[in-house]
Amino acid sequence: MSPDPSAADAVPSAASPVPYPTAFFGHPRGLATLFFTEFWERFSFYGMRAILFLFMTAGVLQGGLGFDTPRAGAVYGLFTASGYLMCLPGGWIADRLLGQRRSVLLGGCLISAGNFSLAIDNLSAFYLGLMLIVIGTGLLKPNVSTMVGELYPSDMARRDAGFSIFYMGINLGAFLAPLICGPLGEQVNWHLAFAVAGTGMALGVVQYSLGGKYLGAAGLLPNAELDAAANPGGGGRARAWKFLAGAGGLLVVLVALVAAGVIPLTPQRIALGATVAIVGLAVAYFVFQIAAGGLDGGETKRMLAVAVLILFSALFWAGYEQAGSSLNLFAERLTNRNVLGWNMPASVLQAVNPLFVIALAPVFGLIWLRLGRRNPSSPTKFALGLLFSALGFLTMVGASLASVGHAVAGHGVVPHLVSPWWLVLTYLFSTCGELCLSPVGLSAITKLAPHRKVSQMMGIWFMSLSLGNIIGGQVAGRFEAFPLFQIFGVVALVSGAAGLILMLLVRPMRALIGGAE
Repeated sequence: MSPDPSAADAVPSAASPVPYPTAFFGHPRGLATLFFTEFWERFSFYGMRAILFLFMTAGVLQGGLGFDTPRAGAVYGLFTASGYLMCLPGGWIADRLLGQRRSVLLGGCLISAGNFSLAIDNLSAFYLGLMLIVIGTGLLKPNVSTMVGELYPSDMARRDAGFSIFYMGINLGAFLAPLICGPLGEQVNWHLAFAVAGTGMALGVVQYSLGGKYLGAAGLLPNAELDAAANPGGGGRARAWKFLAGAGGLLVVLVALVAAGVIPLTPQRIALGATVAIVGLAVAYFVFQIAAGGLDGGETKRMLAVAVLILFSALFWAGYEQAGSSLNLFAERLTNRNVLGWNMPASVLQAVNPLFVIALAPVFGLIWLRLGRRNPSSPTKFALGLLFSALGFLTMVGASLASVGHAVAGHGVVPHLVSPWWLVLTYLFSTCGELCLSPVGLSAITKLAPHRKVSQMMGIWFMSLSLGNIIGGQVAGRFEAFPLFQIFGVVALVSGAAGLILMLLVRPMRALIGGAE
């Protein structure tokens, strides 16, 4: 259901103050609408993500797709990476064409439809479902966050607190989803679990539509319409529609050619090509920005600092994203999940990370506050994040060695099932790394990037997450090709070495940053 056009005509600006009854923990009632929209979106995403890799690698007789791990890893990496990449065109569509309000609504509908498509037992429907979820996520995720900010046109202090409440919605959805969708998928029916994830997003769309009246003018109009100089007579919007139609047409043709076998692409080749393309685009962007001029000396130095942080960010996310892929497979195949006689589904362990985030985020915030002037710099926190990640994968090296099996007559080598506490400890270290790096990275981008380029730089930040996800999927694809202690050992080595190198670079990095921190 689209917002009432008459309401849009009655409001001159999307930044106008909304009605401000403090009905939601002292915040605008509209925050509750956006809180539960994001809650259900994350429930849908993490419910599907908890079982996606397991579903792809499960045998056909078990209701899965029967993919080998290289193919499953490539598909998983491309899927998770594409969600971040689509945030760029998703923001552009909202700014130029639809506004955040309609973009979120359309995105939610596409995500729900994508999950219901996954619920169909058909390979074409599977790939279609993933594409719909990616497009829907790109439309919903950046724009729902933007609307949270628009609820507080002048109350900056309360805005920070509002985002903290909103962040809780993200993690509550991510925590509950594996506990519900995981057992349904592994123990009942994979497709039923995907349908439940889709139902969750449908509930989010319904409550978003019903709660739209509490959002005031937030996100009603495209930003281009609000800027008469940028959009005289609506010509710019018409050109944007033509560009979007052309890009969409090219995408449809490309997908059709790949599906028909005219272009012989496999998920592995696409993942490798996407890795090269993202690295090339990021390098070209920074080289162009620095070489083309237009930046003063301080801005150039800070851009170099951002480039370094983005490189190390990608390395962190390549390890972090093993949670839904190789660590999920380790939980399924090599972990003793018998808890008081209950055979716990492997996907339930996917709830551990968001639970730690909920528990530890206030603790880390308090630590940074209490340190005051001794608060570590952004590069130092990035380095700590990488070192925590290395500790997590060193833990998995120990778990892998403990799982090495023994020969049993007539059965070959039987693995030794290890305690789930290995994974719990790994997720603890991973969460500590995330809390050192992820929110700090977002803050660093807003502080270090030239003000006129902040949106562009935020897009490049999301590209680093996308790159990390693609690399992470390719690493997970080696699950059966190499001994696990070698795979996890390499991730630990790369993360640890990157953290130590960044520690050595802290002083020159602070010189580049100057007084921007």
